Amino acid sequence: MDIKEYIASGILELYVAGALSEKESKEVYELMQKHPEIKQEVLEIEASVVKLTASVSPELSNDLLNKIKKNLDSSNNEVNVIPIQKSKNNWLTYTGWAAALVLGAGLLWMMNQNEQFKNSISNIEIQNLNLEQQIEEAKNSLSATQNLLNVLRDKEIISVPLTGQGNYANTYAKVYWDKKTNSIYLDAQGLPEAPIGKVYQVWSLTLNPLTPTSLGTIDDFNTDDNKIFTISNANESQAFGITLEPEGGSANPTMDQLYTLGVVASAP
Repeated sequence: MDIKEYIASGILELYVAGALSEKESKEVYELMQKHPEIKQEVLEIEASVVKLTASVSPELSNDLLNKIKKNLDSSNNEVNVIPIQKSKNNWLTYTGWAAALVLGAGLLWMMNQNEQFKNSISNIEIQNLNLEQQIEEAKNSLSATQNLLNVLRDKEIISVPLTGQGNYANTYAKVYWDKKTNSIYLDAQGLPEAPIGKVYQVWSLTLNPLTPTSLGTIDDFNTDDNKIFTISNANESQAFGITLEPEGGSANPTMDQLYTLGVVASAP
C-alpha cells in the first residue's frame, strides 16, 4: 500500500467530514492505528477545519458563503487555502475539502442557532419578569384603591369640601379627615397643574384666633395621576386651605395665592 498516494486521494478529508460509510470509516480508523503517517494527517485535517470554522463569523451567513466559494473556486483551479498534495484523483481532494467546509458551515450554523435560542430564552424571561411586575403593580394598585374606598365610606370619616377662592373660584378640592389615624386624604383633582418653581401647600386652620399650621407641600402634584394624597394631621383643625407657594413651601400662607378653603362642619 502506497501511504502517500492513499493520503493524497482525499479519503481522509471525507473521513473527517463524516461523509464515508460505516465500513469505509472503519477501514480508515484501522489504517490510522497501523500507520502513524495517516493518523497524523487526520489530526492535521481536523486542526485545519477547526481553524477554518473559527475564521468565519457565525453572525454573517453571506460572508460564510462567500468564503466557502472563494476556498473552492480559485482562478487557477487549485485549492489555495490549505495545501494538499495533488494526485490523479485530484477531484476527490476537492470533494473532501468541500465536505469539510460544509461540516464547518454546519458547525457555525449550529452555533448561531444556539446563540439565537439563548437570546430568545433571555427575551422571554425578561418579558415574563416585566409581566409579573405589571401584575404585582396592578394588584397593589387595586389593593390601595380598595383600602381608600373603605376609608372614604367609613361613617366616622369627616368630609370637608374646599371651594375656590377669589381669582381661583373655579378650583375645588375635598378633604377626608380620619381622626382615628390622625391623617387626611386630599382629593385635589380640581386644582390646575402647579407652575414651574411653585408647589401647592396644605394648611390646617383654627379660626379663633385664625392660626395656620402647615401640613406640608405636594411636591409630586403634577406627576400624580389620581391626585389623591395622604397627609398626616394631628391638629384640632377647624378648616383646611390650599395655597400656591414657592418650591420648598412657606412659613405662612400667601393669601393672594389661596386657591381653596373649607370649614369643618362641626367647627363653631
